[in-house]
Amino acid sequence: MTINEERLLNNFLSYLRIDSESGNELEMAKRLVDDLTALGFLVEQQPVPSELSNGFNVYAKLEGQLNDSVLLSCHMDTVTPGNGIEPIVEDGVVRSKGDTILGADDKSGIAAIIEAIQSIQEKKLPHKTIEIAFTVFEEGGLHGSRAFKLDQVSSDKALVLDSGGPIGTIITQAPGQQTLQVTIQGKPAHAGLAPEEGINALTVAAAAINTMNLGRIDFETTANIGTVNGGSATNIVMPEVILKAEARSLNSDKLTSQVEHMINRFEDAAYKHGAKLLIDSEREYDAYQIAEDDPLVQSIAKAFESVSTQPQTKSTGGGSDANIFNEKGLKTVNVSTGMSKVHTTDEFITIDDLNQVTRFVGAFLTAQ
Repeated sequence: MTINEERLLNNFLSYLRIDSESGNELEMAKRLVDDLTALGFLVEQQPVPSELSNGFNVYAKLEGQLNDSVLLSCHMDTVTPGNGIEPIVEDGVVRSKGDTILGADDKSGIAAIIEAIQSIQEKKLPHKTIEIAFTVFEEGGLHGSRAFKLDQVSSDKALVLDSGGPIGTIITQAPGQQTLQVTIQGKPAHAGLAPEEGINALTVAAAAINTMNLGRIDFETTANIGTVNGGSATNIVMPEVILKAEARSLNSDKLTSQVEHMINRFEDAAYKHGAKLLIDSEREYDAYQIAEDDPLVQSIAKAFESVSTQPQTKSTGGGSDANIFNEKGLKTVNVSTGMSKVHTTDEFITIDDLNQVTRFVGAFLTAQ
């Protein structure tokens, strides 16, 4: 399928220049409402809690001529530092000038969707009924997709454009994640005069972690202690420490087992040292797994092949809005847009990859 590559790039660059760090998606959402309305979509602004975002989730629908329907989804937010992005185009690559992220995560997917639809309409090609879900605050918790209302969605399948790797990558497996916030309460004492009268909360934490399985547990499971905060002065036995941790697994039973293991190690250490323990543990999202011979996966693979791209199925260690939509009963896979080194100031995407994923979207939407 042919696309307008110059328009695609210019549109992508204009999206990148819109500040939309998580929680501040209003201007990006408003722009997308305008763009989708101009393409003939019926657009709904779905409100989200004000503490989540100053913007809103965007749902849109465009009736097609083919007897098929699909929901296309991307998130509108970026990680920090994502304000004042100045994209640079050089030698076929789009990157930031180096003091911010680029925002190809996930505006490359948005740009690909918009251009694919615009090209389809210009060529008057028959297409599937297209539904859109553009979400707020995906980064750091998949909050926007949790709040997204699927009541009016008629499609029985969805495609999220929010992964890295070679174009043609189809994410058919993604892990579930559970987070833990652990508060260990020891006992303060003067560190120089009477340290034996105190209970050092950090010592308790260290004892627990020293016996804990962390990092790569097996080919399906990982675990990590991410932050440790506590203490106020060197001359005080640390009375309290707060740790934030997570576990992920492609296998729900393994995830449950790993979390129980981590909690048990904290409980054992706290008991041994006479400390108090508070643990807040929450399942952030569940794993999903879709078979390689599933009709959705097969139709995506054929669309990639039709634009001379080799499809490949893959599992990932990260979550996306696809996890939440699958959890809500909407069969969803995630595909790569070619974005690289995301969440860093070295983030980039090649123009060739941006063009190719857009051709794929067009091919998928017009496949009969």
